[in-house]
Amino acid sequence: MSENINTSVNNTVSSDDNRKRSLVLVGFAVLGGMLTANSFILSYFLPGQTFAATFSALFGAFVLAMPIIYTAIKDLFSGKVYMNELVALAILAALAGGNYQTAGGHFQNAGVIAFFLLITIIIESRTASGAQRSIEELVKLTPTQVHLVKDGAEVDADVMSLALGDVIRVRPGENFPVDAVVLSGETIVNQASITGESMPVDKVAGDDVYAGTQNLTGLVELKVTRLGEDTTLGKVKSMIMQAENSRTPIVRIIDRYAGYYTPTILMLAGITWWFTGDISKVITLLVIACPGAIMLASPTAIVAAVAAAARLGIFIKDVSHLELAARIRSFVFDKTGTLTDGLLSVVKLVPFGEVTPAEMLKLAASAEANSNHPTAVALVKLANEAQLELSQVSEFKETHGKGVNAVIDGVAVAVGRGNWLQEQELALPEDFDAAATEGLSVVFVARNNEIIGWIGLSDKIRKEAAQALKDLRNLGIRQVAMVTGDRESVAEKVANVLDIDEFRSECLPEAKVEYVENAKKSYPTAVVGDGVNDAPALAEGDLGIAMGAIGSDIAINSASIALMTNDLRRIPMLIDLSQKSRMVIYQNLCIGILFVFGGMVLLVFDKMTPVGAAILYTLSTLVVIFNSARLVRTGEELTLEDNKNKK
Repeated sequence: MSENINTSVNNTVSSDDNRKRSLVLVGFAVLGGMLTANSFILSYFLPGQTFAATFSALFGAFVLAMPIIYTAIKDLFSGKVYMNELVALAILAALAGGNYQTAGGHFQNAGVIAFFLLITIIIESRTASGAQRSIEELVKLTPTQVHLVKDGAEVDADVMSLALGDVIRVRPGENFPVDAVVLSGETIVNQASITGESMPVDKVAGDDVYAGTQNLTGLVELKVTRLGEDTTLGKVKSMIMQAENSRTPIVRIIDRYAGYYTPTILMLAGITWWFTGDISKVITLLVIACPGAIMLASPTAIVAAVAAAARLGIFIKDVSHLELAARIRSFVFDKTGTLTDGLLSVVKLVPFGEVTPAEMLKLAASAEANSNHPTAVALVKLANEAQLELSQVSEFKETHGKGVNAVIDGVAVAVGRGNWLQEQELALPEDFDAAATEGLSVVFVARNNEIIGWIGLSDKIRKEAAQALKDLRNLGIRQVAMVTGDRESVAEKVANVLDIDEFRSECLPEAKVEYVENAKKSYPTAVVGDGVNDAPALAEGDLGIAMGAIGSDIAINSASIALMTNDLRRIPMLIDLSQKSRMVIYQNLCIGILFVFGGMVLLVFDKMTPVGAAILYTLSTLVVIFNSARLVRTGEELTLEDNKNKK
């Protein structure tokens, strides 16, 4: 009954509207249920009060049936035929069979049937409003008032009045109202609402904080960097709503054939009436044929899966991607920032000739200062630690994935890969020891068309990477590959440590895309990267998974799924959740079909009554809902482990 009263999840219907409608339905159920129960009481204890019992049954059945019949008529006027029509016809048939002489007769049956079906609709309504409840919980994370610092004084202001660049203060125990950067103060922040990680994070001046996260320990002064829907929380909210409103292929198939199902059942009801002349059998058939459990099979599972994923910091843009994840058999990982920490550090400075290490580092760091590449960050960081004063740069040019050119104090400087410099007709010295660079990421430094030395950098493999890849293989992943722009020796070292099946080194973005294209020919392929340098490859994969996407527009836009943390364990958790949700959907479909056909078989052998059919219908719906609810607990072991480590 995906189209029953108030069950469609729609952006235009607020959570408050859903709640009000549910309360109205509960009111109808309570009043009609009391009147129907009163009819049975009168019939049993006061058998002489036939008229009172009949009137109570009739009025109770009418109250219970009214919202169902109203929805069915509205569907018909809109040119749609859904399961509501079967329910309405069953109730009308029961009412039509009413008889004053039988002290309520079919009116009582009609009331009982309508009561159980209305209760089921209310349950479905509350289940299907998962998107609105998720959004409502997110909205509660952000305060409506904020401490604004204006002209050196602190004043309370409305969050909606904030502008970019405003300075605010957040005290311990308060939630951050917007995305901002810390100007002063130190604190510990609980980011679980965004990243899914239970461990609080230290924040100092220069660090970013995100709307909806909680300030735990210190008073901090912040500068506003994002507002409203542009905040990380706003993006998460949009992604949840988008996922809840999207449909899986299974749901699209069910919707496609739903229009044929109701006419078929009506035809069978007509045949039953023609051959038996028994209105009770017709009513039973109409009730038992309502495939509420089948229609709820996928939506309830998807709501539970999306909720579990969001709790783990896994945000799914379209639920079809969740279903696709179960069919993935190949993974292509980026190296830097994905399988490794992505925090390169300089471990070797090897100048040639009479050039000093400090001189070479100053040139390289000055040239790279305008780049945000991890190599550039590492060089600038070391230069700052060495208290080197960087020079002004002109004519800066960055060749993506290769290196940078710049003019420093009138001198042409180039910093980048060896083969890139060789393309510029720059030659390495004859005594260059290539063996010394094994296992390191290397950039060469050239000045005035002469290579003056090289700098070696290294990156640590993430501590959870090996276990994550092992878990993926246990989940049925057949091939794990790695593509990187780094040198072959570095890539080979990482591949050997992590037991990766295949790797490609020194790949430019277009080479990564080409590799993914070829991988897709063998297996459905997922690509995992940081979402910035790997955006083309992420978009090319059957499934794109952006690591550490918190605050990154590029990551969220280029990937199918965004992980708000760099914890690689979330990836096998995603695959496990996808496989479990698919299995639960199939189980739900089997349960729904079993109840429908089982009820019809019992009807053929005269073992099923209209009231029994209504009870069976409600029972099947409850079984499906509770079966789907099991998915919400997926990943609890990861959360418990994080909490244990925290202690």
